[in-house]
Amino acid sequence: MKKITGLMSPVALAAMLLVGFATPAHAGPYWNKHVKCNATDPDGRRIPTRTGNGELGWNHFSGKHNIKKCALVDIPLGSNADKVDGSNIQYWGWASNRAHGRVKLVVKARYARKTDDGRYDAGRGSVIGVITAYCNGMQKCPDWVNE
Repeated sequence: MKKITGLMSPVALAAMLLVGFATPAHAGPYWNKHVKCNATDPDGRRIPTRTGNGELGWNHFSGKHNIKKCALVDIPLGSNADKVDGSNIQYWGWASNRAHGRVKLVVKARYARKTDDGRYDAGRGSVIGVITAYCNGMQKCPDWVNE
C-alpha cells in the first residue's frame, strides 16, 4: 500500500506540470459584468456601465471619485462624444447646483469587447462600456453632485 501512495504523488506532480494549473494563462482579473446603468449616445452607441471592480466600472468610480448616481454618468453619455481615439471615447457634461456652482463631469468609455491591454473581456457581442467617471480637476467629486 505504501508503494502505491508513494508512486501517486510524483505521477500527480508530473501530470500537473505537463497539463498546467487550473487557471488559464489568459484569464484576466475578476470583474462583475452585470450592467448597472445603460445609456445611448446620439450616434446610437449603447454604452453600459458595468458593476466592474476596483479598476474599472461602477465599483471603481463610485468609491474613488464619489459618483453615486447613474444620472451623473448618463448625462454626458447622452451628448455627442467629445474625444474619440479608436474605441476609446470621452464624454463631457456638467453637474450644477445653485448653492455650489458647477463641475465638469468626464466619462471615459471603451466601445469594444476588450480593454486596450486585453485584461478585461466583456464577452461575445458585448462592449466593456464605462471605464471611469470623475469630476474634472479633482480627485473626488463634491458630495452635492449626488443630491
